[in-house]
Amino acid sequence: MSALLSLRNIWVEYGDKIVLEKVDLDIEAGSFVSIIGPSGAGKSSLLRVVLGQEVPTRGTILLDGQPLKPECGPDRGVVFQRYSVFPHLSALRNTIFGLECAKAPLAARLFGGARRAAAAEAEEMLRSVGLGDALHLYPAQMSGGMQQRLAIAQALIKRPRILLLDEPFGALDPGIRADMHALITRLWRDYALTIIMVTHDIREAFTLGTRVLTLDKRRHDPHAPHRFGATAVYDLPLLRRTEPAASEDAADETSPQDDKEAIGNG
Repeated sequence: MSALLSLRNIWVEYGDKIVLEKVDLDIEAGSFVSIIGPSGAGKSSLLRVVLGQEVPTRGTILLDGQPLKPECGPDRGVVFQRYSVFPHLSALRNTIFGLECAKAPLAARLFGGARRAAAAEAEEMLRSVGLGDALHLYPAQMSGGMQQRLAIAQALIKRPRILLLDEPFGALDPGIRADMHALITRLWRDYALTIIMVTHDIREAFTLGTRVLTLDKRRHDPHAPHRFGATAVYDLPLLRRTEPAASEDAADETSPQDDKEAIGNG
């Protein structure tokens, strides 16, 4: 099977500082790749390169065998640790906005039947992430878990083939994080996504992933630590799961409805 995404000899350098060096990866469609490693190992830099936010200093990235354009395209969605939602828009308007940008890039507004269709699609997406009863709430009225569900809806509304997650659950309480694990696993399956997730939580990496990559430096020079970059030092394939493995957090797990504890507190 040919890879959906291929990285060939990727280097990322900032002046004389080398962040990534000689990164070679093939990522198959439908996989869930967890990326772990020490702070400063270039995990987020790798995501930015795949997203198109950053152009590698050297190397080639192929999507379906074709060079990946150095721009953020609709085939890739991203969710960050801090909720990337618009505070002045309701949940519904936050989600519709992605469709407006895609379908009306100049005005970023839809009208008439096109807007009604976009609203219906956004409502369906919000229901799929457990926010069907929060369409008209603003981010300040939502808990952290609800805001991250909204950020996921924003990312998925344009139906990306690859979903990039940069520490998406690190700011959440353990019980809510367990709910988010179940949610992202279901969305990965239901929407046939390929997911690349950066996390500092090793248990999370192995719970969710079908493959775990460790980024770190193979070479160290104490006199010039900036002159060597990180690469994939371990690449561990795991058995595919359809549900996240049980964890110690399960006893504290809350339901998606419990995410609503902050409604009215904003």
